[in-house]
Amino acid sequence: MHLEETKLSRHKPLQGVPPRIKLAVTLAIVTGTVLIERRPSVLYCIPAGILLLLWPFARMPIGYALRRLLMAEFFIVGIALLTLLRPSSAPIFIAVFIKSNLCVLAMLLLSWTTPFHDILGELRRLRLPSVMLTTLALMYRYLPVLLEETRRMQRARASRTFSRHRRLAWHSVSAIVGQLFVRSADRAERIYLAMCARGWK
Repeated sequence: MHLEETKLSRHKPLQGVPPRIKLAVTLAIVTGTVLIERRPSVLYCIPAGILLLLWPFARMPIGYALRRLLMAEFFIVGIALLTLLRPSSAPIFIAVFIKSNLCVLAMLLLSWTTPFHDILGELRRLRLPSVMLTTLALMYRYLPVLLEETRRMQRARASRTFSRHRRLAWHSVSAIVGQLFVRSADRAERIYLAMCARGWK
């Protein structure tokens, strides 16, 4: 066990750093980035430079980071576009876009180098509400279950669909999302009842 942990620490040098320090550094980067003025500024080079310095020690694959960033871009761009409703808001749009991406990168580095249960442990030591921590733990536990459920639904849909029409593909995606929501709500209700039957409050 100790040998495996040593190999893991060599694979990710930041793995050996105490989670409390990594969490504090991440919060400092995020807080500092948020407090920067809402317009393009050279001050954004400070958190960006810190993240670039930490990147070689984290050894996070660029492809992994780009895929996660691409998933977040839909929300980042959507929030940033709301700033364009105000006149002369182009600088604010750019600032919000830069801030959001820097914060997401900081959180990606933290999650890549720190097991999620260690992060929860540090948040518990900071005396965050137990309801929030339990919700985060359950969400982390059941995300792979939902992903596997999505794959099964996609395979079932593909095995019954012989058309390559793009409009039909989008219709299938919307149907899968709707069914996944219904199944997730039903699964969550069953899990909640099972936990209550076992004395959970």
